[in-house]
Amino acid sequence: MNEEEIKEKLRNYAKILNSLYSAGVVRTYNSPVGDYAEWIVSKKSGLELRKNSAAGFDALDKNTGLRYQVKSRWMHPGKNSRQLNVIRDYEKKPFDYLIAVIFGVSFDVEEAYQIPYEIIRRYFPQNKHQNGIVVTLTNDFVRDPQVRDIRAKLV
Repeated sequence: MNEEEIKEKLRNYAKILNSLYSAGVVRTYNSPVGDYAEWIVSKKSGLELRKNSAAGFDALDKNTGLRYQVKSRWMHPGKNSRQLNVIRDYEKKPFDYLIAVIFGVSFDVEEAYQIPYEIIRRYFPQNKHQNGIVVTLTNDFVRDPQVRDIRAKLV
């Protein structure tokens, strides 16, 4: 691929990202994976997205007051880790449920789980290096009886 082809692909990426931002699908100009996960979870679950500056949770159920933190992973070529981004300030109980979404290579929802706050610590200790808890969607974890598979709700 030559330099002009690279620039053209980046221009197309910018157009797409600007369009997604204008439509409210993404809320930042970072990688759209996390914003897309938050958007799809809120739309399909009837949750209200919080402002980007809201610490600790991403969406709120206005009927129940339950708070949801959304984490995601895009399984593109070269990326097969099921590790989610770090959860900070876990001890402050900033959310009631973690929603974990795994996107396939074409951004289809391959897996999605609703995880109660209380069970995360059972599986994952504080990671001093990351200054938080790092959740990996291992088989043992997602098969815990308290973890709810919500993929059907999001597709």
